[in-house]
Amino acid sequence: MEAGRQENQDDVTRFWREEREDGAVYSAYLKKVTYRSQAQLEDEHEREFSHLMWETQKIRVIKAGTLEKLVESLSTVRGELDSTYVNIFLATYRTFATPQQVLKLLIDRYQMLKLCCEDDRTELNELQLKTIKSVISVWLDTYPEDFREPPNYPCLHTLEKFSLHFLPDSDLAGRARHRIERLTKDHSGADANEIEFRFSICEEVDHMIDNEYHKPLTFNDISSHTFAQQLTHRDAELFRKVVPHHCLGAVWARRGKKGGKEAASVLATIEQFNRVSLRVIATILKTRDHKTSQRAKIVQKWIHIAQELRELKNFSSLKAIISGLQSHPVYRLRRTWSSLPKDTMVLFEELSEIFSGENNQLNSRELLMKEATAKFPDLDSQNKTLKRRNMQKRQSWIDNGIVQGTVPYLGTFLTDLTMIDTANPDMTEEGLINFEKHRKEFEVLAQLKLLQSAAQIYNFKEDTHFWIWFDSVRVYNDNESHELSCAIEPPMEGSAKIKKKSASLGHKPAKFDSSKFGLFACGLEDRSSLSSIPDTITASLAGPLVGHLLSEISLARPMMSHSSSTSSVISSDSDTSPSPYRSCDTYVIRVSLEPSDQASTHIYKSIMLCNTDHTNTVIQKVLEKYSLEGQPEDYCLLQILPDGGELLIPERSNVFYALNSSIDLKFVVRTRAEHETLTLRRKGKRRGKKLSL
Repeated sequence: MEAGRQENQDDVTRFWREEREDGAVYSAYLKKVTYRSQAQLEDEHEREFSHLMWETQKIRVIKAGTLEKLVESLSTVRGELDSTYVNIFLATYRTFATPQQVLKLLIDRYQMLKLCCEDDRTELNELQLKTIKSVISVWLDTYPEDFREPPNYPCLHTLEKFSLHFLPDSDLAGRARHRIERLTKDHSGADANEIEFRFSICEEVDHMIDNEYHKPLTFNDISSHTFAQQLTHRDAELFRKVVPHHCLGAVWARRGKKGGKEAASVLATIEQFNRVSLRVIATILKTRDHKTSQRAKIVQKWIHIAQELRELKNFSSLKAIISGLQSHPVYRLRRTWSSLPKDTMVLFEELSEIFSGENNQLNSRELLMKEATAKFPDLDSQNKTLKRRNMQKRQSWIDNGIVQGTVPYLGTFLTDLTMIDTANPDMTEEGLINFEKHRKEFEVLAQLKLLQSAAQIYNFKEDTHFWIWFDSVRVYNDNESHELSCAIEPPMEGSAKIKKKSASLGHKPAKFDSSKFGLFACGLEDRSSLSSIPDTITASLAGPLVGHLLSEISLARPMMSHSSSTSSVISSDSDTSPSPYRSCDTYVIRVSLEPSDQASTHIYKSIMLCNTDHTNTVIQKVLEKYSLEGQPEDYCLLQILPDGGELLIPERSNVFYALNSSIDLKFVVRTRAEHETLTLRRKGKRRGKKLSL
């Protein structure tokens, strides 16, 4: 009982106040801590005076500061290593500083403290020196890529020189020298590797001739289990190689320096995701001459592959397959879908529900956190047959001691980090680095690292014949996909009318270029906009947007437009590759409210528009956003046109398809009475101009 009381007391930390000094802002906390040893606390006599065994200490946590102050905070006021802060700083500093800058500040601080020690040797200074040395050592071990700067490796040379002079008894100098020699050797061997690669192609041909001929595989030759295992093998390998700080919004999504090379590990995962989705679409649409029942079997097999991926806890390819099946060219094939067995459709709906955009993708997030480090998935189904089958599989895994790894859908993390990056400024009003922003980013990166550990559990071997087939599948661009889909099932007359009406409203066909920056689930038409519009985020950047967070962001610039189909896949192949199909099922639109006592307003708030939202639904969201009570029927929704005009959205229309996506998604909501008055006033002005002429 006493031990429990002591533990509770030791955990008491309360916010006290905000403290400011030149170049930094701190949050000050008061924490009750023990100042006596555990042996004293366990002593019966000492327990009588337990109320004297505690003291209150002030703990300062930096909120914002100059780079110098942030580096200085790597050690506490007592000179100790603040491991939490060090981890956050090293994981996120690249968005506001370079490795050279940080290393220089650490060395300068060490030298300054060293001089102080010589003049007035204190225990505090000695501890601070030891802490700086520990920070550099942790940095070198944990983030070796920061020191990979061919061909001169300036940071490593600086570190070696510093260590030889100030830390002769340390192994830092030797480690730096060893790292330089190894990286130099690897870099010099790059050209040789390229030559070897060119010759290896010929050797591979000879190897194929010498070995037994293997008949090329077809889609039907590959079992669903093998398919899922191979995709998981590749996804897990790519996910383990993802450098967490490459996922930061400022690194991969906004600034895009050096042609996206900074986020190469992220782009590799994105490309694989797109490759899977494109092949889902291609294998289904290339069956133009097949019967509907044959095409339905291909769709059914993809659903079974998705279920196998679910059992392997591979949410990346699972999401990719669902996106491909939900793409407009595939999803519109009504006869094909109606030919599927009922239990297959139930399974597809359950798998699709995992990635529902409702409540900030709540389903996929809860499922991922629940199963991230679990031995195997917790499968369930509304269908009794599927439920019984899942229970049997679960028991089989338990009996055989099978343990599954986890591969998450990376788009969820990319979206979160991009939203954090956009919602929080880099600098405070005082011109200080906003470190609170980076604490939030680190929470996401920590989850990512945890899942990378879980992805190491898989133990599948690569099947060369499978990947030869996979790479040989011819994929289609958006126009080809649409034409093939319409050749399989011609559009209904009503659909043609809707398409014609959309064109009359100003819709323009989207132009896609596969050489542009590829994003999965929805992307940018022009990568150059990443650097030219620093505060712009793409709608549905990496899958469904973080709904509740986006709704709190008033974007400074319009969201980029997308086609109005259900899902999306974008490739980043060479110019010779067909540009892939791209679409999404959400927009983020900016809406202003014009009250009756105000002619216009420039205050915009962002809301998420889904492909099922009708006019009254959108108006209701706007009223809730502005904390107003009222009936949606008393208001009207209008899209603002570039020439200053307005496009009135019909009362009962689907806003997602009625809007003009080729222009800025800016809207205004005003009362119907006010709109009628404004319309009459404008007509009067135009009539007056005609009379004057």
